[in-house]
Amino acid sequence: MTNYFNKDLFIIRYEKPFFLITLLIVAIIQFTINDAMRSLPIILMAFLFIVISYVIFSWVYEKIKTIRELKNEKLNSELSLLRSQINPHFFFNTLNNLYGLAIEKSEETPKTILKLSEMMRYTIYDGKKDNVNLEKEISFLKNYIDLHTIRHHNKLDLKFEINNKQPNLKIAPLLLINLLENAFKHGAEKLEKDAFIHINIASHSNILNFVIENNFDDTETSKGIGLENLKRRLQLLYPNSHDFNTSKHSNIFRAELSLYLNQ
Repeated sequence: MTNYFNKDLFIIRYEKPFFLITLLIVAIIQFTINDAMRSLPIILMAFLFIVISYVIFSWVYEKIKTIRELKNEKLNSELSLLRSQINPHFFFNTLNNLYGLAIEKSEETPKTILKLSEMMRYTIYDGKKDNVNLEKEISFLKNYIDLHTIRHHNKLDLKFEINNKQPNLKIAPLLLINLLENAFKHGAEKLEKDAFIHINIASHSNILNFVIENNFDDTETSKGIGLENLKRRLQLLYPNSHDFNTSKHSNIFRAELSLYLNQ
């Protein structure tokens, strides 16, 4: 996970000592003010007050801690579910392409199987990690593009510009594939001619910018889970540290994602 829960963890770790110190200071001030009047009953009452306060606070503290742990477990489970939704959808399309190559007895079939193997390795092993190097995510996107363009009979204007000044920058795995898959699914694979996909990835000063633009079949009305999946993952993984915008103009779709990474 990212530093999403760091604030809550800080509060859980230090709120009890802070409360006890506060009680001690209050007790010292009280005893100082009442020094002339101090007697055994007053001391016992003050001590009893501290003990009761501590017991009540400990009970409340444990309840709050339990609620937060359950909330974190729920969010982790939701993230796992979102990641599991990516793989079946992605591999369904990929296996369809591979099946087509096999039917055609294409010489590209072994090459495609090898690339599919590399992508499966990435999704199965690296996909479970909290973060991966940006270079690995970019390589995954390149393999995905290569696999699709191998069998893409229609001419496709595809541009992939990379200006990665921080190759070791880490991001959540399988975060960018939704947008690329969306561009192929609703654009290049539907259009009979003049299809294009233009991609730009740039990183600097711990900021990652990803822009993808493609034309699409404006008669299509179906909506996939890809964009909603991505939006929810961004909310969970990068709250208050990302910008994600999409726009449509005529038959051109554009998506812009910026991640502000504290690494």
